[in-house]
Amino acid sequence: MKERTEIAIVGGGLGGLTLARVLHVHGIRAVVYEGDASREARGQGGMLDIHDYNGQVALRDAELYEEFRRIVHPGGESMRVLDRHGNVLMEERDDGAGGRPEVDRGDLRRMLLDSLPDGTVRWGSKVTGVRALGDGRHEIALGDGETTTADLVVGADGAWSRVRGLLTDALPAYAGVTFFELDLHDADRRHPEAARVVGEGMLFALGSGKGFLAHRETDGSLHVYVALRVAEGWAAEAGVWAEGGAAGSGSPDKKGSGRRDKKGSGRPGLEMGSGRTDEEKSALLEHFGGWAPELRALIAEADGGLVPRAINVLPVGLRWERVPGVTLLGDAAHLMSPFAGEGANLAMFDGGELGKSIAAHPGDVEAALREYEAALFPRSEQAAAEAAANLELCFRDDAPQGLVDQFATYAAAG
Repeated sequence: MKERTEIAIVGGGLGGLTLARVLHVHGIRAVVYEGDASREARGQGGMLDIHDYNGQVALRDAELYEEFRRIVHPGGESMRVLDRHGNVLMEERDDGAGGRPEVDRGDLRRMLLDSLPDGTVRWGSKVTGVRALGDGRHEIALGDGETTTADLVVGADGAWSRVRGLLTDALPAYAGVTFFELDLHDADRRHPEAARVVGEGMLFALGSGKGFLAHRETDGSLHVYVALRVAEGWAAEAGVWAEGGAAGSGSPDKKGSGRRDKKGSGRPGLEMGSGRTDEEKSALLEHFGGWAPELRALIAEADGGLVPRAINVLPVGLRWERVPGVTLLGDAAHLMSPFAGEGANLAMFDGGELGKSIAAHPGDVEAALREYEAALFPRSEQAAAEAAANLELCFRDDAPQGLVDQFATYAAAG
């Protein structure tokens, strides 16, 4: 069966939902096609800091800012930077006055979903292909064999976007770093030393080509990324993580260098959780000989398996020629190294800006898309360049000195 949709948003992540909400605020209907069977089909990840210059702007445009403030996690902006010996080189406390308050990603997504009319999100609607029909219209093929046509298709479908191919041949490439994601539950009681070293918010413990990025979650657990500069496919070649599942692209996000969007990219790669936890831990601990025991404990005491997530990026400054009836937002448009802290924030800002452009040009989608993309390209290029530079800074030979110096520069600038 075919149906016709004026605006089809492919992907129900934060960017796609923000676009749908801003359109709704302006009285414009859109349909979001999401492959998940329901809003609770899978976990949505941990903490995000939402920036006052982009993510919060989008939430204001979505008329959700007051609701957002109610889900902010007090204390989450605390941060500390350690060297490999466990020496604290920098520490900041969350005084509640910062411009990057922390929220749980799942809470943020639920807030956006609750703000949309029933039926806006079509759950269990995995998009398997999109093809041009002419005059800016496109046909969208769904996994159940159904199709729909749309006057405007917005690819909000992440790193391995199916919509992107309508605009460019560019594909993500490995950035040289792989994260290994793990959790320590009920940390204050079961893992007190690990809880102490992480602190109340975010931890960076870095060395040459490796390190730990961790934070405390609202449920009292610790969420940790163990970062290694290794060749692409190293985890599979190590013989511990099996081929076949999905390895995501983590998205750290903290003042330019460290928080993450936990949702994976969905690229075929490594099996998520091989069931060989002891072997996984041993394989990683070999890379941290001589590191402080309390840092090594973040691996040794992990609850459950360690999930590898290769960091993939699109070319910095990616652009495309205007194609009638289709555009991109978020990771589909500008997947970048996670070290600019802009993944979720830019996706939401993209969604808000696109929604406002569509509302400002009633009956002229192409004018709206030209306006949107003219601003999208330079802002995403700037963020992607910063992200690439910060990745190098965080894992250079004198790490974490470069990060400490960078934060000192931020503080001096006010």
